[in-house]
Amino acid sequence: MKTSLLPAAAFAAALTVGSAVAADLPSRGLPMAPPPPPPPLWNGFYVGINAGATFGGDATKTNAIPGFAVPGLGPNLATSAALATGSYPSDDARFLGGGQIGYNFQASPSFVLGLEADIQGVAGSRSTAKNSGLGIPAGFLGVVASDTTTTKRLDYLGTMRGRVGFLAAPTLLLYATGGLAYGEVGSTVTIGQANLPFAPSFGSFGGYSDLRVGWTAGGGLEWLLAPKWSVKLEYLYYDLGSVTYQGSALSFAGLYASTPVVKTRFDGHVARMGLNYHFDLCEPSAPLMAKY
Repeated sequence: MKTSLLPAAAFAAALTVGSAVAADLPSRGLPMAPPPPPPPLWNGFYVGINAGATFGGDATKTNAIPGFAVPGLGPNLATSAALATGSYPSDDARFLGGGQIGYNFQASPSFVLGLEADIQGVAGSRSTAKNSGLGIPAGFLGVVASDTTTTKRLDYLGTMRGRVGFLAAPTLLLYATGGLAYGEVGSTVTIGQANLPFAPSFGSFGGYSDLRVGWTAGGGLEWLLAPKWSVKLEYLYYDLGSVTYQGSALSFAGLYASTPVVKTRFDGHVARMGLNYHFDLCEPSAPLMAKY
């Protein structure tokens, strides 16, 4: 009887040890699902306002081409043409402000692509440069006095640009931008001269005005300071091309005359700040946990 109970006792002991070991093994249940990646913060449409200044740009240049002169007045003609030739910088800074609309696509956690269009009006759109001088012709046939005034005007400036940005932080975008620029521009030149002590005084006037299309390039940074709101700092260089036009004949009593030729490049720099409202900007959500 005792012999028959031994195998049963050994089998029960083996079951007990196996259960204890199994209890110490890690659970083979399904693991928790990993949290989803954060949604892109920069996707979607936005609108905004901007304000800043435009400044610099190429100088307006005048070149008076000598025409005819009666015998003996060639030196007077040369002096008149030289005084009407010069370079007139436009260094005035002018306020500009307007609005923009755009769309961002966050292509990866680190890169953002976008399109933006904007338009700005320019206050004090006309910049003026002046120069005065006196010249004594060879042979001392009087004194030529000259006064030249040039203006360059930008009434408004608009751009349509692409943007390529790098996320230095999830809410800080550093970007380069470039594309098309357009604006209403104008230029004038007024030259007044007198051959003293002779009379009368004489002068020339010319002008140009039109809508110009060119290009722009620059860069900036944009910061998401609050849900759906961002601020930006931006620099642009724009170039609407150059024009050449003639002023009226600069003629002294029909005795000698020259033709002023004016060349103006409509370019400049823009530095501005902007505020954008993002319609579709995503906000980070809490990670989802699997339920079992």
